[in-house]
Amino acid sequence: MNQSQKQKILGLVVSNLVGYSLIALTRYFLIYTDLEKSGSSPNLILSEFIIIPIIMGLVSMWFWRKLYFSWYAITVNSFYTLVVALSLSAIIIHEGIICIIIVSPIVLIFLVVGCYIGKWMFQRDNSTLNLSVFSILAFIFFADAYSKHEFENVVSDTMIVKAPPAKVWQNVVAFKRIKQPSNFWLFDIGLPRPMETTVDGYYLGAGRKCIFSNGYVFGEKISTFKPEHDLVFDIINQPHDPEIMQHLDLLKGEFVLKDNKDGTTTLIGNSWYRLYVFPAWYYDLWTQSIVRNVHLRVMEHIKQISEQ
Repeated sequence: MNQSQKQKILGLVVSNLVGYSLIALTRYFLIYTDLEKSGSSPNLILSEFIIIPIIMGLVSMWFWRKLYFSWYAITVNSFYTLVVALSLSAIIIHEGIICIIIVSPIVLIFLVVGCYIGKWMFQRDNSTLNLSVFSILAFIFFADAYSKHEFENVVSDTMIVKAPPAKVWQNVVAFKRIKQPSNFWLFDIGLPRPMETTVDGYYLGAGRKCIFSNGYVFGEKISTFKPEHDLVFDIINQPHDPEIMQHLDLLKGEFVLKDNKDGTTTLIGNSWYRLYVFPAWYYDLWTQSIVRNVHLRVMEHIKQISEQ
């Protein structure tokens, strides 16, 4: 193994060691925040997906600074660093394949950004500049670790059903097993999908269960019961696993029925949730897509059986 290969490997290995050490540090800080004490799920903060990858890129570039690296080579080597980091996540933290797919784009982008910043910094060989960049990153890292992280949102979807509200209502409160194949790529690779809903009774306060594939069950309680108009159910317990559900809480759901006075019904599905993974502007895009596809699978099934 020549010196160039050693430097490449050192950049890859040491950057991951630094990255996981910083993640352990964020875990240490977060256990003392109010949100972490009261929340039901651990937060994964912005620094873990932006600041730490940038620092990893800087560390890698410090080892690679004497090598001639084109922008293409930097991107490729950043990808190798990402593969090692995510492999360690799967082995050590037991992250699932879907979580890994979701985090990969944002981590890779900021690994490359860190490498580009490092290439610019170390070529200038300016210790004041280097210290300033690391100081700014350290400030953001600690400020983020000590900040509160709260994010809640609602997803709403609408569908026209060619049936009167009375018929649609029967299938909204509870419905038998969905036999249609999935039409969402994350469902196809293992994301739990809704399959069936059962209810203890058609009344306010009744228990309700939404059964997902892989045997996952969401326990629910009907909190609003207006026949042929409005059904609201609170989520009172949900499964927690490495695939998505560890990183968000579903709070409640709602079905609203509007009579169109022409034999059709406007069916509206709403879901409220709390996110525990940041930056929210990135992860909420995935969350909205997942919740929306859960809605559409259920609502299309309701539409189909109501129109029969």
